[in-house]
Amino acid sequence: MTQKRITVLVSGSTGQLGQELQAIATQFPRLKFTFQNRSSLDLSSKASIKTNLEKSYDFFVNAGAYTAVDKAEHDQKTAEKINTTALGHIARYAPAQTKVIHISSDYVYHLKLDRPLKESDTTQPKGVYAKTKLKGEQLLLDKRPDSIVLRTSWVYSSFGNNFVKTMQKLGASRNELTIVADQHGAPTYARDLASAICHMILNQKLHNLSDLSKSGIFNYSNMGLTNWADFAREIFKQSNIKCGVTNTTTKAYNAPAPRPLWSMLSKVKIQESYHLHIPYWKESLSRCLQELKK
Repeated sequence: MTQKRITVLVSGSTGQLGQELQAIATQFPRLKFTFQNRSSLDLSSKASIKTNLEKSYDFFVNAGAYTAVDKAEHDQKTAEKINTTALGHIARYAPAQTKVIHISSDYVYHLKLDRPLKESDTTQPKGVYAKTKLKGEQLLLDKRPDSIVLRTSWVYSSFGNNFVKTMQKLGASRNELTIVADQHGAPTYARDLASAICHMILNQKLHNLSDLSKSGIFNYSNMGLTNWADFAREIFKQSNIKCGVTNTTTKAYNAPAPRPLWSMLSKVKIQESYHLHIPYWKESLSRCLQELKK
C-alpha cells in the first residue's frame, strides 16, 4: 500500500529558498509541492492569501518576504504588509490541519553575546526590516502556536542575487575590495535550509498538531563562524579569484539600516528536535560554487 503524499504549499517560489525547494523536490517523492510566486500568492494581499489557503494543504512554507533591508527604511508600509500583516492573515486563514512553517531572520536578535544565540534569548530588533520580521513571528505564534518559525542568517544560493554571486562578479573585475569584518555569523546555503525543511516535514511527530514540542522558534544556519570579509576571502579562494580584501567596520560602511554585529545562531534545539545533520559553512559554499559552474 503506497503512502499518501504530503501536500506542501510554498510562497515566494522565485526567491532563493523557493527555487532551492524546487531544485530538490524530486529527492522527496513523498512530498507533493505547489509553488506560488508573488503574482499568484501575493503576501501584501489578504484576498490572495485567503484564496490560496482555502484549499487544505498539510503544510504551508512561507518562503516569501520583504528582504530589502535598506530599502525598508523608507518603504515601511510595504515591508509591514509583507513581513507582518501577512502573518496575521496566514494565521487566520490557514486551516487548522495545515502546519505553517515561516522563515524569519537573525536580525530579530540584535544582541552582542560571547556565545551562540538561543531561541529563548530576548529580542531587540533595530530597523524597519528587523521589527517587521519580529512582529510577523509574534502575530503567527500568538494565533497559531503549532507553527514553526525558522530564524536563519546570511542566506545565499546559486539562484537569485546574493553575497556569493556579487563577490564572484566584483572579485573577477577588481584587485581589491573593502568588506565589513566586525559582523560575525554563519552563512546559510539555501539548499541546506530547503533540505532541512523537507526532512522536518517528513518527521512523523510533526503531523500531530496538538504536540507542540516540535513547534515554535528554531534557529538554522550552517555550522561554524566567520565574518563577511573572511567569507569573501573564502569565496575567492574556492573560486580561484585573485582579489584582495581589506577589512572595514559596520560604522564606516554606514548602511541605512542597522546590521547585527553578532548573528552566531545556536542550532542545538533544531538538531535535538529533528536530528538534522547541518553541514559546515565552507563545505556548503563549495557545493554552491559547483552548482554555479554547471
